[in-house]
Amino acid sequence: AGCSTPSQPEAPKPPQIGMANPASVYCQQKGGTLIPVQTAQGGSNNCKLPGGETIDEWALWRRDHPAGEK
Repeated sequence: AGCSTPSQPEAPKPPQIGMANPASVYCQQKGGTLIPVQTAQGGSNNCKLPGGETIDEWALWRRDHPAGEK
């Protein structure tokens, strides 16, 4: 007689490694170019928009996605 185990629900999947940074994706969707910036605190990206404005990618994200807006 064989042993069988009852099927169990799948464990929650961990977040994907290498998942796209939403702020970087948003910059590119706006037609911007990512510019890597190295600071004492680590690395980040600025976004150079088609109009010439250069802004931190997360500052752009927060500016265009105010908290509480759905």
